[in-house]
Amino acid sequence: MKTEESIIEKESVVVRFSGDSGDGMQLTGMQFTDTAAFLGKDLSTFPEFPAEIRAPAGTISGVSGFQVHFGSKEIFTAGDEYDVLIAMNAAALKNDLKNLKKGGIIITNSTGFDAKNLRLAEYPEGENPVEDDSLSDYTLYNINITGLTKDALKKSGLSNKELERSKNMFVLGLLYWIFDQSPDYTINFIKEKFSGKPEIANANILAIKAGWNYGETTEIFNTRFKISTSKLPPGTYRSITGNNATALALIAASEKSGLPLFLGSYPITPASDILHELSRYKDCGVKTFQAEDEIAAICSAIGASYGGSLSVTTTSGPGMSLKSEAMGLAVMLELPLVIVNVQRGGPSTGLPTKTEQSDLLQAMYGRHGECPMPVIAPESPSDCFEVVYEACKIAQEHMTPVIVLSDGYIANGAEPWRFPTEDKLKPINVVFTDKPNSENDVFLPYKRNKDYVRPRVLPGTKGLEHRIGGLEKENETGDISYEAKNHELMVKLRAAKIDKISEFIPKLEFDSGNENSKLLVIGWGSTYGSIKTGIDELIDQGIDIAHLHLRYLNPFPENLEELIRKFDKVLIPEINNGQLIKIIRDRFLIPAIGFNKIQGLPFTSTEIKNKILEILNINLNGN
Repeated sequence: MKTEESIIEKESVVVRFSGDSGDGMQLTGMQFTDTAAFLGKDLSTFPEFPAEIRAPAGTISGVSGFQVHFGSKEIFTAGDEYDVLIAMNAAALKNDLKNLKKGGIIITNSTGFDAKNLRLAEYPEGENPVEDDSLSDYTLYNINITGLTKDALKKSGLSNKELERSKNMFVLGLLYWIFDQSPDYTINFIKEKFSGKPEIANANILAIKAGWNYGETTEIFNTRFKISTSKLPPGTYRSITGNNATALALIAASEKSGLPLFLGSYPITPASDILHELSRYKDCGVKTFQAEDEIAAICSAIGASYGGSLSVTTTSGPGMSLKSEAMGLAVMLELPLVIVNVQRGGPSTGLPTKTEQSDLLQAMYGRHGECPMPVIAPESPSDCFEVVYEACKIAQEHMTPVIVLSDGYIANGAEPWRFPTEDKLKPINVVFTDKPNSENDVFLPYKRNKDYVRPRVLPGTKGLEHRIGGLEKENETGDISYEAKNHELMVKLRAAKIDKISEFIPKLEFDSGNENSKLLVIGWGSTYGSIKTGIDELIDQGIDIAHLHLRYLNPFPENLEELIRKFDKVLIPEINNGQLIKIIRDRFLIPAIGFNKIQGLPFTSTEIKNKILEILNINLNGN
């Protein structure tokens, strides 16, 4: 009979699933995440996987990991250190052990620590961490997961290879038992996903139940963990990734504006999921076009915009480079267009599956000529919905292309999202001119309103024919003009239109702290979670800090300079080599302090805290 088990209540827990690319760690992590969200936990995730489709099995470079931080408190990051590490082979343990808390739990698959796997992971000859005392600082459960899974499924009729693939479901069932979470959500998911392959569905369900029963009956587990439901604001929630939120925002903007949605895109990591997701909504009138290259993708979107669609193109850094000339065309035409750049490590092919805030300067200045465009950035996966929706609104109402700077961490990460009802979405006002706009009944396509916005015309509108193209336009008439002063005037007018947008965006407010704090931390994009967590923890310890987080990067909110100048010290953490800091220093002549990380990884909250303490010359240990 099993000895009496203890249940430990925890406010939050970080779990890391780690193994080969073929071990199903991403699926396992997402199912664990979706169940946690379904059961009312707040959470944040960090998927991490190799760039190769099938990286070398058993090697460090082939490790695929999925990290989830879930709990009853408000959670902003995937966590600095793990409480539980599932290592399916020796390489996974070697890669991730450094981030496991002392005293943390390690669950290993013993078949992943044979001589071959140890050699591929480059352990010294004769050394095996699950058999010697090198893991004595942790609680180790070395389990023959592969063997137990095969035993549970031996009557399933599946091939040996198919049985191997089910071992991740055994792990998932065991984790559900350890954290006192029902497996029913995942079981229902499997039934639906494999409705046409009942033998596969039954095998996966049996593996989940086998994992649960192993935890329930074996003598080695005497401790379970209980995490209470999070006190999130009331509403209907779902777990959502940044790319999925982006797709839903585009559909919502299409519905709200009354315009058909067109996406012209070329597949590129980590933006491809937006194309994949939108392609599922043909019944909603969504048109997706997978072009032969990045240039064709954006040019098709520009054409669709001219034809009256809500037009979008999605890409990552290398694609932004290829799209730059066509972006200039969209600026010259003054047509609405949303350009979603899911940033990754660069330059060139760089780090395709790793995160980086590498393209801010490119978004601001990376086009020939004077070519200003609005630039906005989400701070989290769920924030992608609001930011992308806002980009659509700005593009349509100000007749301009708009760049959205997401990144790999946001795009692939997940968190609970309380989705809005239609009546909560801001209106998107779209006006098509249908009559001449001058005293002599002549249509002037570049005659602007008080906000410097030119009229929009549906092609074929009788009497409103006008010239388009990339050559410089004559003011108001839109005729081709090479006249020097006219060119300067048009450059100034296009810039004034973008600057004017600052009057339509909200003024900045402090996320934490106030104007009397000792230090101001300015962030943008995906650094939000680590900055927010680090600063809140320091404020709880009595340290005086303020935090501003920028959504609107061009133009800046009107009161940004006013707020910055209240501080003697300004810190700007970025996942790049210092890009926003260059713009802030140039614009406001403020000696801001940079803090940069370029490792394909997000900041940890500990890194943020330590930098703040260093600047303020504070030692919390009192030494």
